[in-house]
Amino acid sequence: MQVFHKLDDVPAGFGPSLVSVGNFDGVHRAHAHVLGEIVRRAREQGAKAIAVTFEPHPARILRPDSGLKLLTPTAEKVRLLAATGIDALLMLPFARDLSLMTPRQFAERILKKKLHAREVHEGFNFRFGHKAAGDVEMLTHLGKELGFEVKVYPERRLRGEPVSSSHIRKLIAGGRVSRARHLLARPFCILGAPGRGRGLGSKYTVPTINLARYEELVPKDGVYITCTRVGNERFESVTNVGNRPTFGADSFAIETHLLNFHPIDIEPESEVEIYFLTRLRDEIKFPSVEALREQIARDVKKARKYFHLLRLRR
Repeated sequence: MQVFHKLDDVPAGFGPSLVSVGNFDGVHRAHAHVLGEIVRRAREQGAKAIAVTFEPHPARILRPDSGLKLLTPTAEKVRLLAATGIDALLMLPFARDLSLMTPRQFAERILKKKLHAREVHEGFNFRFGHKAAGDVEMLTHLGKELGFEVKVYPERRLRGEPVSSSHIRKLIAGGRVSRARHLLARPFCILGAPGRGRGLGSKYTVPTINLARYEELVPKDGVYITCTRVGNERFESVTNVGNRPTFGADSFAIETHLLNFHPIDIEPESEVEIYFLTRLRDEIKFPSVEALREQIARDVKKARKYFHLLRLRR
């Protein structure tokens, strides 16, 4: 997949193309369906399939007080978009010039003149242009005038729930990670580095790892059954998200207990990726460290049973 970081990076004569424009946060089932369609149709037509997105997310510029936390940081979003099979990704810097562009200017300058769009595929609630003045009806009208077809996709629902980035964010913020997994078509995950304070060296010998500070969306405080990748090693795990109140701590931490642990080589810059599978319980303040240890043992027992049943189903 080619990645263009600004409009001028798109080579002259690019296209003809089939385009989808959006934020694509989470690259969930509905995104994958639309992108799969433009890939399929582009192959049939000998055209390019391209996704157009924005960096940073427009809400962080237009509504800086919203405190928006993303499902997928940029690097992860790029990786997930590449996996859909699209030929190219255009990441438009969301700055003043772009935010002031009218719907007609966006359609003319970007879709028609730069990308030579033959088809534009969008969800039913797509908005574009200055102050989100454009909708799919306006886009369809502009397409007829400028020479590209517009395909509009209805709301996609799964078991009665909308497959949308905003809804999935609410589920994860509420701790409903197993439900979010169905809408994403994969477990929700966070990617970071190992935190300090655990005596990390060339050999990692403690079956508990802290994640360094993470700025994007994390699940509601509590204890979860997870899978954790540390460097190139993968472990079944139990993860606590929260403030560890039993120890009187008031600082947020994501701490993971690795179940099938063995000593591994790791550096402080190694990647730690945590996949959240299901929620076990709320975070609780226990009367003693011993009571906490007993609860952790019960959590681990439930997790081992969960993974055993998972393996039986494969």
